[in-house]
Order: sequence, then C-alpha cells, then structure tokens
Amino acid sequence: MPLSLLALAAGAFGIGTTEFIIMGLLTQVSQDLHISIPTAGTLISGYAIGVAVGAPVLTLLTRQWPRKRLLLALMLIFIAGNAAAVVAPGYGWLLAARVLTALTHGTFFGVGAVVATGLVPQEKKASAIALMFSGLTLATLLGVPAGAWIGQHFGWRMAFAAVAVVGVAALAILAAFVPRDTGRPAATPLRQELAVLARAQVWLGLGITVFGFAGVFALYTYVEPLLTQVTHMDGAWVALTLLLFGAGLAAGNLLGGKLADRGVMRALAMSIGALMLVLVAGRWAFGHAGVAMAYVVVLGTAAFATVAPMQMRVLQQAGPEGATLASSLNISAFNLGNAIGAWLGGLAIAHGLGLLSVTWVAAALAALGLALVGASTRRDGRAPSRDAPARA
Repeated sequence: MPLSLLALAAGAFGIGTTEFIIMGLLTQVSQDLHISIPTAGTLISGYAIGVAVGAPVLTLLTRQWPRKRLLLALMLIFIAGNAAAVVAPGYGWLLAARVLTALTHGTFFGVGAVVATGLVPQEKKASAIALMFSGLTLATLLGVPAGAWIGQHFGWRMAFAAVAVVGVAALAILAAFVPRDTGRPAATPLRQELAVLARAQVWLGLGITVFGFAGVFALYTYVEPLLTQVTHMDGAWVALTLLLFGAGLAAGNLLGGKLADRGVMRALAMSIGALMLVLVAGRWAFGHAGVAMAYVVVLGTAAFATVAPMQMRVLQQAGPEGATLASSLNISAFNLGNAIGAWLGGLAIAHGLGLLSVTWVAAALAALGLALVGASTRRDGRAPSRDAPARA
C-alpha cells in the first residue's frame, strides 16, 4: 500500500475527530454558552445535515478540479471551521462553524475514496478504501477521548484548537505524499455525470448504506445510558468500554476491506447479516459488565466491517463517469443512516419501551439493509451488463 493512502488516512483522522468530539463536550459547551443540553445536541445534528447537503453540492461544484488540489482546499476549509469554533462568541456562531466544517466531510471521503482506489491494483481497491477509513476509526479510538480530556482540563475551545492543529498536520502530509499525477478529472458533461442517479443499482447501494448503518447508530447513540443505567457501570468503566468499541471499529474496518476484495456482494451479505445478529444479541448483553464490554468490541467489529463493502458497491455501480458524485452521496447516506437510527431509537425510548428496545429497532433496520442486498443481488442476475459497468 502506498504512503499516499496513509496521507488520506491522516485527513480522515482529523475530519473524524471533529465530527465526534462534540459528544464529549456537550455539557461544557451548554454551560459556557448558556444553552440547554438538547440545544447543544443540535451541534451534532447540524453537522450531519451539513455533511448530507454539502457532499453532493460541493462535489458537483468542484468536479473538474484536480483531486489533490481539491483535497488540500477541503483541509483548509476544515482548519478554518475549527478555528472559527475556537473563538465562537455564542451558539449561532458555533453552529455555523460546525456546518462549515461539515461541508468538507462528505466530499473529502468521497474524493479520497476515488483517489485511494486509483492508487492500487484492482484486487486491492477495497482494502485501500478501508485503509483510508482507518483514519476515521482511529479518530473514534484516540482522537475523541483525547479531545474530551483536553476539554476537561483546558476547556472545550482548546479541544477545537487541537483539532485545528491536527488539520494543519494533515494538510502538510497530504501536500507531501498524495501524488500530483492524479491530475485533472476528465471534463464529463454535467448531464452525463448526473445520469448515474438514474441507475437503480446506485440507489439500492445507497439504500443499503442508509439502513444497514442506521442499525449501528440506533444502538450506539444510546450505549452510554445503556452502560450506566442497565449495566450500572461507573464513569471510568464506561470510558474504557467506549475505547474498546473504537478498537472493534479498527478491526472491523480492516476485516471489511479484506472481505470486499474477495467479493463485494458476498461481503455485504456476510457483514450486514452478522451485524443484525449482533444487534439482536444486544437485548441480553447489558446485564453483566464483563459481557457488555466484550459485546461492545464485537459490535464495533461488526459495524465497521460493513463500511468498505458499502462504499465499493456504490463505486462499482456508478462507473468511472459518476464515481466521485456517487462516492460522496454514499458518505451522505452514512450520515442519513446515523440520523435515522438515532431518531428511531429515541422514539422507542420516548414511547416507554425502555432502553433495551433500541436493540430491536437496530436489528430491524439492519434486516432492511440485508433485504436490499438481496434485491440488489437479484437485479445483478437479471441485468449484469447494464447494472455492473465497473465489473465489465
């Protein structure tokens, strides 16, 4: 694997850290800015909306930019957004800074995935995507706990300042190691690029991402109250358990890449099927601390084993002419799934079904994603030449 993939992972680490760091800083932000916790929580949903909207729009606006130049420009916006968060005088400013930063997220991962697959042979493409996304898993494993620690000791503004410094380092690494010969993309007419959205298999791939990954966040969003109120863990053990979840993400990310290199649809069926079973098992996993800790590792592994196959499926079905747009749309699909899963899980709790009800909601969402895998596989059998241009 070339060093340029590690450079892409460094950018992914910075972007992943800024996405999730706010979860450990909500109380501090709400107290400092004199807003409620639910209002502070909109800083998370606002970011997700920024990703979902910004990914396709920014990708289309910059579709003819040389990809290295685009990646560097996105990192500059990322640095500016985090610097703006550091000096935010109030909630509105901080929300705007978060949305500005979010605009870079989808396009960076979408373009980065295309660049990554262009750096390696055909049989290593999924592993290349997984290596780039390892930056996101390391952000969950290391960046977010480090940001929370900085926030506790030096204030939430310094946490965002640290993320901006990470962005500067990532910018330098990208400038040094991403090759220039990725070049200017071919000037595909806009109508031809948008034509990829008429392909049923692309929409099925996006649907697999939305519902398959919604199952993860229907449970993970509420894992902290599950651990404290059902398992009765104290704060230190909860922090350790969440760290173990990050380790599971890292393992699952690499596993998903290896599986997808051997066959994308088989990898999707195996990973989402395993995720569904793991989510069902969550109904009984939180009764004992040791079991809960082991379960969270397995959950993280099953969750991120789906990522590389999901991204590769959409890239395959989009073909070269629509790969960048479809790849960015798939990042939007991940964030839409996050929002849907968290909302439906919260809805079950709000209706008095209890915290453990989120496991059934999560499993049902994963089952829907698995059903879409089956529908997409059947369609492959009916029209392989039209619906699988990358394979041909």
